[in-house]
Amino acid sequence: MVLHLQIYGRVQGVYYRISTQKKAKELGLLGWVRNRKDGSVEVLARDPKAQDQQSSSALEELYTWCQVGPQLAKVEEIDRAWMRHPEDFVQFEILRT
Repeated sequence: MVLHLQIYGRVQGVYYRISTQKKAKELGLLGWVRNRKDGSVEVLARDPKAQDQQSSSALEELYTWCQVGPQLAKVEEIDRAWMRHPEDFVQFEILRT
């Protein structure tokens, strides 16, 4: 299982993706972040150290951080879900839109 976040608000053009990547790497997480055409940012993250992803403190910390984001961001809403994802991530990347 991986954590899926869809973040809405002023989250593009404010270094949200690069800041999210930095935070995820600090926490030892794997996955990706990307801008969406609708103006939101999407995150998929996995904790390689956690047996149970849904109780990972690193994933909870990333979620908490995403609620605020970098200094210029204004997060209005986050959709949060757990999903199965067949890809085995090797790092935390910034993907193209």
